[in-house]
Amino acid sequence: MRLMGGLTLFFYTLVFFLVGGLFIVVAMNVIPLNYIIDMLNTLYANTDVRLILGITGGLLIFISLMVIQITVGVIQKEKTIAFENPDGQVTISLTAIEDFIKRSMKSLPEIKESRPSVRASKRGIVIVNRVVLFSDVNIPETTEKIQNIVKSRVQEMLGVEETVEIQVNVTKIVHKEERSKDIKKDDTKAPPYRGTIEYSSF
Repeated sequence: MRLMGGLTLFFYTLVFFLVGGLFIVVAMNVIPLNYIIDMLNTLYANTDVRLILGITGGLLIFISLMVIQITVGVIQKEKTIAFENPDGQVTISLTAIEDFIKRSMKSLPEIKESRPSVRASKRGIVIVNRVVLFSDVNIPETTEKIQNIVKSRVQEMLGVEETVEIQVNVTKIVHKEERSKDIKKDDTKAPPYRGTIEYSSF
């Protein structure tokens, strides 16, 4: 698949390079207009050349459509995990696994925020969990705890012995939010002054 990706990249790079070079040549008026007109007249007058150009154009369009179809298929395949049951194949979306991990992390008081990313390959499942931790936690112990919990819950959820690699990236450390205490308001207000105001005489 890497070979296919490399050939595709080389093909499209070559095409864009040639088209860009042609535009630059036309913009700089390197080739005289009369030469271009004569060349086009020759191409139109020769049936064999037009046939070759038509076949080449059709092949390029066909190859482009095939590459797009293969690329879309690979992308869709990488977004799901598939395994066989006695009654048929079962596929699980990687997005569903990411949501499951995110909900599982909410139960840990050491974590403020979790953003998991799941990738599937032939070697197994790779989970990159980007977390925001509170400042009063032990980072080595907390990250090991996260790895153990995520690995055990994902394997338990899938029900298969898949190789699960857990990577934890601590993106931010924040101070623990203090819980606001309810302040009781004093309902007893001082009564308005109802006495007699005495004025001093000068």
